[in-house]
Amino acid sequence: MIDLTSRPARIMFSRRAVVLASGLVALTAGAGGGAWAQRKDAGPAEVSVEELMKPQDLPDLVIGAADAKVTIVEYASMTCGHCARFHNTVLPELKKKYIDTGKVRFVMREFPIDNLAAAASMLARCAGGDKTYGLIDTFFAKQADWAFKEGSPVPRLFEIAKQAGFTQESFDKCLTDQKLLDQVQAVRARGSDKFGVSATPTFFVNGKKLGGPTLADFEKAIDPLLAQ
Repeated sequence: MIDLTSRPARIMFSRRAVVLASGLVALTAGAGGGAWAQRKDAGPAEVSVEELMKPQDLPDLVIGAADAKVTIVEYASMTCGHCARFHNTVLPELKKKYIDTGKVRFVMREFPIDNLAAAASMLARCAGGDKTYGLIDTFFAKQADWAFKEGSPVPRLFEIAKQAGFTQESFDKCLTDQKLLDQVQAVRARGSDKFGVSATPTFFVNGKKLGGPTLADFEKAIDPLLAQ
């Protein structure tokens, strides 16, 4: 069971959250120490595209054309400030220039670095369909409002989730969905074990790890691939 009394990312779950998350288990696979540890980025500079794109039980979150020449895979945590900055500022430009034009397919995978990130990822998945992407966007846009304030984050999560149609019952049910948590755990563990992911965000562009998360970094990696 996840220890919801610890303070990863300066956050503490309330006693109510312990009840809500009674079905959760510790996501320690591939962490190499304490659960949810976010370590200095390491791992291989390039991985097999075939292995990277193998489907898992939890379907990938994908935007862009299936036949795009370039595929970007991101491993992200909902409580990662760098991830929020990417999604709020860089991704819209990346989407406009490459994704909406059919040149790039973008895949986001869960790599929660703390218990609260796991809860937010689960809620986004439970929203379903287009609401999943909308809720992810909202969580990142409002990250400072729900992830880094004192007190229980549960009411703040619920207020945001209500915008995606959650009731108190469906909210509680989602956060105690053991199967969904196991699926999120499996995505994270595979990213760590197979591809050396140890920090968020981590990006692979056609299997090659990206050096940085700026638009210029992406352009430098993408444009030569499009020219081939």
